[in-house]
Amino acid sequence: MSTVIGVFDDKGSAERALREIEDLGFTEEEISLVAKEDEHEEQESPYLGQNLTDGAATGGTLGGLAAIAASIGAITIPGIGPLLAAGPIAAGLTGAAAGGIAGSLVDMGIPQDRGDYYEDEVKRGKILAAVDLMDADEDEIEDIRSIFIDNGASDVEVH
Repeated sequence: MSTVIGVFDDKGSAERALREIEDLGFTEEEISLVAKEDEHEEQESPYLGQNLTDGAATGGTLGGLAAIAASIGAITIPGIGPLLAAGPIAAGLTGAAAGGIAGSLVDMGIPQDRGDYYEDEVKRGKILAAVDLMDADEDEIEDIRSIFIDNGASDVEVH
């Protein structure tokens, strides 16, 4: 199993990357997203806000992007504050009050020091995205990594 992980400076960049990844056939069970909840900002993003069908509804059915958006949950982690999270990492966060984001990332195979780093990035307002690749080949891993980089992600790593 491999995990491709990176941080984005803004919601638009993260969403473009996640849409491209979804277009490759990856699902909400594989795509994780974590961002600090901004109580003062109007949320317009299908991943991080209320507009769940923007660009994702076709013929009256919701696409996978909306399914991911619908799975977003709000959680408060001591020392971090309110977060919006979706995907495998969200499940880990619900029981990770003590371990925070870093603890959840360790459970996904990310080394502790890198988990701590990514947690700090979220604390600073960046958006963390990860794709859990259960049976991916090297080409798929490289495709995901390239999509992250092409859409402005920094600190893109494969674990």
